[in-house]
Amino acid sequence: MIVKGTVHKFGSDVDTDVIIPARYLNTTSAEELAAHCMEDIDPDFTKKVQTGDVIVAEDNFGCGSSREHAPIAIKASGVSLVIANTFARIFYRNAINIGLPILECPAAVKRIKAGDVVRCDLAKGVITDETTGEQFTAQPFPEFIQKIVDAGGLLKSLK
Repeated sequence: MIVKGTVHKFGSDVDTDVIIPARYLNTTSAEELAAHCMEDIDPDFTKKVQTGDVIVAEDNFGCGSSREHAPIAIKASGVSLVIANTFARIFYRNAINIGLPILECPAAVKRIKAGDVVRCDLAKGVITDETTGEQFTAQPFPEFIQKIVDAGGLLKSLK
């Protein structure tokens, strides 16, 4: 799968409480969660994000509570991929479970800037910053996990 979008850049320790604030956890609607995605760290995020866009973040993305609401909000907002130096392990697993592609690639995080357009071949782990022409390689998911993500998440892959 190939994804391409504009980058929204964040720092380290972006926790699940800023990805989707706890005050919105009384809904299971992906669209409602998406409407409030990242609003406590970037109040204009939902106005700026377009389908296919990419989040790039530093260390420990998705730390905090183990709620699946966070990757659901990100995916439903239109984000096609999250690239970070590292992910909190529970967020990493929740992202796979709901079919949100994520990659760890410190070299890309260091060089890619907010507003750049990136293209990623998820099967190969090749990230291209089309704005600068730089290319980076991340470790892609193993085939069995990629099948889960391609299906749209764990439950959809089991059907």
